[in-house]
Amino acid sequence: MTSATHPPPAFEDSRRLTGANRYFPGPAVVLVPLGPAANDGAAHGRWMAQVLSLCALLGWPVPLPRVHAHKTGVMLTFAAPADLLFTATEVNEWAWERAAAGHPAHAQAGFVLTQPSQEHPAPWFRQRASAERSGPCARLTTSADVQGLPWMVDDDTLSIGEGSGSVSFARAALPLPMDVPWPRLHAVPKVLVTGSNGKTTTTRLLAAMAHAAGLRPGLCSTEGVWVDGQCVAEGDYAGPAGARLVLRHLQVTAAILETARGGILRRGLAVQQADAALVTNISADHLGEEGIDNVDDIALAKLAVAHALTPHEPEGETTQPGTLVLNGADETLLRAAVRLPHVTQARWAVFARDHDAPLLAALRQRGLATCGVRQGQLLLHQEDQEHDLGAVAEMPLTLGGAAAYNIENLAAAALTAAVMGWPLAAVRLVLRRFGAQPQDNPGRLQRFKHHGADVLLDYAHNPDGLAQLLSVARALKPTRLGLLLGQAGNRADAAIAQLAATAAGFSPDRVVIKELPHMLRGRLPGEVPALLQQGLLGAGLLPGQVQQVADEASAAHTLLDWAGPGDLVVLPVHTAAVRQQLMALFTA
Repeated sequence: MTSATHPPPAFEDSRRLTGANRYFPGPAVVLVPLGPAANDGAAHGRWMAQVLSLCALLGWPVPLPRVHAHKTGVMLTFAAPADLLFTATEVNEWAWERAAAGHPAHAQAGFVLTQPSQEHPAPWFRQRASAERSGPCARLTTSADVQGLPWMVDDDTLSIGEGSGSVSFARAALPLPMDVPWPRLHAVPKVLVTGSNGKTTTTRLLAAMAHAAGLRPGLCSTEGVWVDGQCVAEGDYAGPAGARLVLRHLQVTAAILETARGGILRRGLAVQQADAALVTNISADHLGEEGIDNVDDIALAKLAVAHALTPHEPEGETTQPGTLVLNGADETLLRAAVRLPHVTQARWAVFARDHDAPLLAALRQRGLATCGVRQGQLLLHQEDQEHDLGAVAEMPLTLGGAAAYNIENLAAAALTAAVMGWPLAAVRLVLRRFGAQPQDNPGRLQRFKHHGADVLLDYAHNPDGLAQLLSVARALKPTRLGLLLGQAGNRADAAIAQLAATAAGFSPDRVVIKELPHMLRGRLPGEVPALLQQGLLGAGLLPGQVQQVADEASAAHTLLDWAGPGDLVVLPVHTAAVRQQLMALFTA
């Protein structure tokens, strides 16, 4: 806690981006400044000059310092050597403290210095860099690079190779290069999956297709880490930690890595190279966090996955670039894609619900792969051949064609599997079966019966996702529609109001608002439910149609008790334990 005797530093956050990120194709550091100088252009210029000068004195590559301005402030970032990121964060802090000191009001603000204030800091930071740079670690990673092998390093572990072709060592006990079993080490096929909605469903589809193709897939997602159908870790693993768990598991022969916005912005990509990267769609969510102001910012951040498609070429070898799989119907995504050199230089494959959309037709003329629906059939076009993958209405995940957004997820997964070279017979098998069993896609558009009422269990967590889910509900023509509604506290008031307006737009007969006690994220208890209720009533619902309940499980049961034969209850559930409890109830 800050007090008179413990003044704050001149920055709010200073961290490493350990992989490719929104700003750079490789590792970097980023700092969020505080104080009177934080939004002063002259101070930013002094910071840049300090970074450039000190990095040159240290013999580092040109750091390319950038000031990322957003609605609530700025972020100061520069590219840094992968093995010196802790030292680089200290360089960033020192440069900002020196730059801010030149602002007239800075001294009166009472900030404390976290880095030494000497006029000639290079010897100090050179010593810090020498202590951080591990000789044994550097020797091993250099040897891996020479042999064209991927490697990953974190605070505790260095691994070389991936999955079944990997070996891991504690950083405190690294071997000599001659003691590494180089001949058995190799990479495994990898797919990165990102986007605003549909990531987990598409990741699971791809894992099922990989398994049907004879591989042993490892996947990480917001639901945990799974290896060949077995859960090895529960929780939100849609970031670098999940990717490392998958890629260090010795049974894995293919990796499907859900890559969420938070991990990209806070740590960067976990892998240097991937065979394919899929972006499902872009929608307004998490605005105001990590320098994200609008949907275009979200798209730019998520398209960082394209950095991993640049081929990693061992000496004397040439490898093909990976493929970027894009939603051809998402204008926001495409608008951002054509602005980024690392995206426009990638090889594209594009999906959409309409296989005859002008963009898909034009791309086919250029020899690119596409996937979409024509006259009710899901079609794949690849290498000048068209393949019929089956009737979408007969694919369980579409609920007879009512779940239009899952048609996009199916097209995305099928196209990605095809560019990965997995057999079309395996793809067709999964499309025909996936979603028929509760264990296929838990928590994502599952349909159950309860006391004569239909129930849709899902994870919809933003306005677009909720609108898609409620569109499915209305397409099923229920007698009455009931909705469970809640939101985490890290959304802005306007985003919470938009979620309520989206819900009201589908004219539910009953809405039970839930509190999420473990997702308050800075809000007071009852604050988010009050905002949701205000939004619902303001959008035209009557007070008797809206009820607040203190927790997610009780709220869900309250709504189920209300429903009768012919009714439909929509349950967006965001807590794993509550979902498991409900699934046990519905499948008993």
